[in-house]
Amino acid sequence: MTTMPPRFPITAEQIDLVMSRFYAKVRKDPVLGPIFDGHIDNWPQHEAKIAGFWRNAIMFERSYDGNPMRAHMMAGDVRAEHFDGWLALFDEVLETTLPADAASAWSSLVHRIGRGLRMGVQDVQKPAGDVPIFD
Repeated sequence: MTTMPPRFPITAEQIDLVMSRFYAKVRKDPVLGPIFDGHIDNWPQHEAKIAGFWRNAIMFERSYDGNPMRAHMMAGDVRAEHFDGWLALFDEVLETTLPADAASAWSSLVHRIGRGLRMGVQDVQKPAGDVPIFD
């Protein structure tokens, strides 16, 4: 089987560093921190799991086992408006941690995934029978 090249040049170590810095900021954030704290008991384990998600999404490693859409939709306290802050923190960490090309490429992927998660959260919070929002 041929291994697919990464979407853009990046190392597993860089992904781990981004996750560490990102979640350090999330824990300090007055809005996002309490939400994440309510769901995460083991931060190092969570960071490693999400780093695996990003290695899968970027480097096509098949080490991630999870369903982020389901996790966000079922959390109960994650709202569509939380994604703006989440994306801003992610972009800040990318810009200060990675070379510009890698930061820009990862940011594009983050925003695409963030839009999907936001739509899923909006949809699950709508009353049954309402038309979904696609923005």
